Amino acid sequence: MKKTAFGLLFLLCAVVMAQDKYPTDTFRSPMDIPLILAGSFGELRSNHFHSGIDIKTQQRQGLPIYAIGEGTVTRIKIAHWGYGKVIYIAHPNGYTSVYGHLQKFSPEIEAYIKKVQYQKKSYEVEVFPDFGEVKVEKGQIIAYGGNSGSSSGPHLHFEIRSSVSEKPTNPLLYGFDVLDATNPSLVKIFGYALSENAQINQSNNRAAINFKRQKDGTFLADKVSAIGTIGLGIVAFDRQDLAANKNGLYSVMQTVNGRVYSEFDFETFSFTESRYINTFIDYDYYGRYRQKIQKLFKTLSNKLSIYNQLYSDGKIEIKEGLDYNVELLIKDFHGNKVKVIIPIQGKKETLKSNDQEEKTDNYIIAKKPNNYDLGAAKVYFPSNTFYDNFYIDLKKGNDTVTIHNSRVAAHRNFTITFDVSKYSTQERKQLFVARLGKKNKPSYASTFKRGKTFTTRTRNLGTYTLAKDSVAPKVKASNFKEKQWLNNYSYLRLHISDDLSGINTYSATLNGEWILMEYEPKKNSLTYNFDDKILDKKECKLEVEVTDNVGNKTIFTSTFHRK
Repeated sequence: MKKTAFGLLFLLCAVVMAQDKYPTDTFRSPMDIPLILAGSFGELRSNHFHSGIDIKTQQRQGLPIYAIGEGTVTRIKIAHWGYGKVIYIAHPNGYTSVYGHLQKFSPEIEAYIKKVQYQKKSYEVEVFPDFGEVKVEKGQIIAYGGNSGSSSGPHLHFEIRSSVSEKPTNPLLYGFDVLDATNPSLVKIFGYALSENAQINQSNNRAAINFKRQKDGTFLADKVSAIGTIGLGIVAFDRQDLAANKNGLYSVMQTVNGRVYSEFDFETFSFTESRYINTFIDYDYYGRYRQKIQKLFKTLSNKLSIYNQLYSDGKIEIKEGLDYNVELLIKDFHGNKVKVIIPIQGKKETLKSNDQEEKTDNYIIAKKPNNYDLGAAKVYFPSNTFYDNFYIDLKKGNDTVTIHNSRVAAHRNFTITFDVSKYSTQERKQLFVARLGKKNKPSYASTFKRGKTFTTRTRNLGTYTLAKDSVAPKVKASNFKEKQWLNNYSYLRLHISDDLSGINTYSATLNGEWILMEYEPKKNSLTYNFDDKILDKKECKLEVEVTDNVGNKTIFTSTFHRK
């Protein structure tokens, strides 16, 4: 009797602890506007899952951003790409909040970071203030919303992480109010023949499964004929109220004849596993059609921790003559759901399509290192560069080599080393390794020059070549003219661009003193804010030096008046 009572008490405590896993009444909203999301936690992005939520800022910059709780600033970073201007705040309850793509920081924090920028003479900086050095209160303005870094429009990227493990968790778990009464949307269903001699809908590879919405709102698929081990995949998205953005799902559960075969959700994950998204989606299909199919089965190379339940890795063993009822339950964070019923009949039929793996002379064993000599360049794949074994397509050339195609994902960096011994020392200065994109347009690949070899490290398969850049960057004034009086101006702006290898460095002085210029690569602009107040002369001489990635240099000079 005592054991039974203890067991019930333990179970009750476990339920309460699960409900209280995340504090829902501790943090305030990071903004004073309704939270409308442009992106959800766990959303499928290029080579990673989205680690926060993207909050719309009414298509404008400059809205105040607030600390969600008291704490201390532990990290401030300013970069041209990534999160752009971002601030990290550690809170006493063990969580860290992250605010990215900011326009600028609050005056106190802005002064703190600008001092560092002038000390290091660099716009891009990253600092880790001592604990307690920069304290903030709950509701204190810490920054203003912007569009900095790898952002395609004004919004706030907001995260909550564990201060210990640094694992991000879904911010909506902390009680933030987002209106959402809209069900997820199902776009496509696919079936996969996974074992030898398996087939699905007369295909031994990937097959589309047709479906229709029923009167009760569920979806019913056409009866599927299959044999052997198969798996399913879906293309689906979610929308919150008041927004048209196609956001990510929260959870999917797959049952077969009433038994759960797979269930995953986006409560949390670690940054170290995020790139395994390339095993979670059908990467070959993505490479062909730029659409992400989410697999409801787990492959051997999939190291993700998002799964709550797995039976037979979500793969379904279909036997001839038997019937199977598969149900999918697709949910968003707020519990809005879509139910899908897929009837499957164990039946072997004549194949309409018999897709065979395309074989080449070279076979990659993923767990082993692989070396290839392509004439113009040598390629080295470390062990576990790829998720699976496959036949790799390699093409030799004089200055250009092709390393398979974009339908296979690389998990680790591999190296491509070009032999440049046939070029003179002077010619080598203007050469760089480039990846050829659409219409064979070259894009700069970080090039390490060592004597007679040029090397790049990359995770992108494709065609690579040696390209030449002999043209220096272009620099021109955007908002002022030579000898102009700028008394009422708040900033100086220049336009900088490079036609091939891209901008590498820039530096500016005003009357011989280094000044901080903010580079916005999306707009090709350099901006100096007159609030820095280092002017002490009526006549001001501006000098800006810009170099590209092979060292071509342009020096822009101009004189203006200001008092």
